[in-house]
Amino acid sequence: MSTEVSLANIKLDNPVLVASGAFGYAKEAARIIDVTKLGGIVPKTVTVLPRPGNVTPRTAEVTAGLLNSIGLDNDGIDDFCEKKMPFLRSLERPIFVSIAAKQLEDCQILAEKLNDLPGVTAVELNVSCPNVSGGVDYGANPKLCEQMTSALRRYLRLPFSVKLSPNVTDVAEIAKAAEAGGADMISAVNTCFGLAIDWRKRKPLLGKGCGGFSGPAIKPIALRCVWQVAQAVKIPIIGIGGIASVDDVMDYLVAGATAVQIGTANFYKPNVTTSIIEQLPIEMEKAGVTNLADVIGALQM
Repeated sequence: MSTEVSLANIKLDNPVLVASGAFGYAKEAARIIDVTKLGGIVPKTVTVLPRPGNVTPRTAEVTAGLLNSIGLDNDGIDDFCEKKMPFLRSLERPIFVSIAAKQLEDCQILAEKLNDLPGVTAVELNVSCPNVSGGVDYGANPKLCEQMTSALRRYLRLPFSVKLSPNVTDVAEIAKAAEAGGADMISAVNTCFGLAIDWRKRKPLLGKGCGGFSGPAIKPIALRCVWQVAQAVKIPIIGIGGIASVDDVMDYLVAGATAVQIGTANFYKPNVTTSIIEQLPIEMEKAGVTNLADVIGALQM
């Protein structure tokens, strides 16, 4: 049985990665699970300068999912390189550093910091966080998306993915723009824009009002996005959204994803990733599949 997959010439032992924002910088999770079993790790998004994040409350549990408005709270790229990356590097796992640029000029700064940083396997450009202003606009317009992707490609020597939003009219058009700009991969998708309220108080549950909705309920939306993107681009896709079981992983692969990222499920089932990785060969054997790569894009419509 081979669970290996390849993303832009990056060999992964298995297709299961952890999503940015749902796994911190892996230090806390390493006390609970064997993180060396993961196909790869996507740490929390970093920006050029530190960001304080949004006002509290920042999270709210809602029906079949989680609403969040963290606001890319982080200590900046210099802190990440000096204090976060040494531990991540020690795990000897593929590390996909998630970055967000508020303006095109940020791409050069971030790229130059990461190009020669030991332990970095690839980069994920986040143009789709619904809880911030600025860089997110580049994920909603094809021309702007291509501009930012091209800006990063100009300076970054590492392979990179562009993380798309489901909150657009045509996700396939945005994906094609990212591919045209030089992206090596597509990550699909970020959270859906949502609102939860306490009607008795006449107030939203989140301090900022609206936020990003994730968890089991968004899987059909995200899966549809992955399938549409797979029809539109030739570069590999990393599927994200509502994944909590080995069947969810297989659904994404059949729809056209080469790998997946698991996010919200880590909060309510911390060993979800390693459990799925252990189950993959069992399900493959049941299905008569010896090479996991053979099922990628096998959906018959």
